[in-house]
Amino acid sequence: MSTAALHRVEIMHGVNLDQLHRRPAAHYGPLSLPELERVIADFASELGLQARFFHTNAEHEFIEHLHRLEGMADAIVVNPGAWAHTSRAIRDALEIANLPTVEVHLSDIKNREEWRRHSVIEELCVTSVSGKGPDGYREALQRIARELGT
Repeated sequence: MSTAALHRVEIMHGVNLDQLHRRPAAHYGPLSLPELERVIADFASELGLQARFFHTNAEHEFIEHLHRLEGMADAIVVNPGAWAHTSRAIRDALEIANLPTVEVHLSDIKNREEWRRHSVIEELCVTSVSGKGPDGYREALQRIARELGT
């Protein structure tokens, strides 16, 4: 399959994901963000998807990036970090992007602190995957592949 024929998936990582290597491995696993992105790229390649990565710790940059995705991506896999629980602005930008989206969290947010249990973006996503570590991205990409008909 040529690169031009691949479905483009934007993998968006939010606040503190660049600090994975410094966070509790029991919740987030042992990988750094660059290592995680290499694993995700391999998952995407296996599924015939083209992954492109974006990370920021600045909420406004995350929002602006969502605004720019029209014509640049066919779907989104998003791990906004703690913003998933608090940012109505990211929720609105995700709604504007209007692309098939899967939410991913490395840790099991439904079984952690009370404030982490609700995601403000979940209702906009085709599904949410949490608590499966890096394998959650494989599951997310498989779902995106189905949504895109690959």
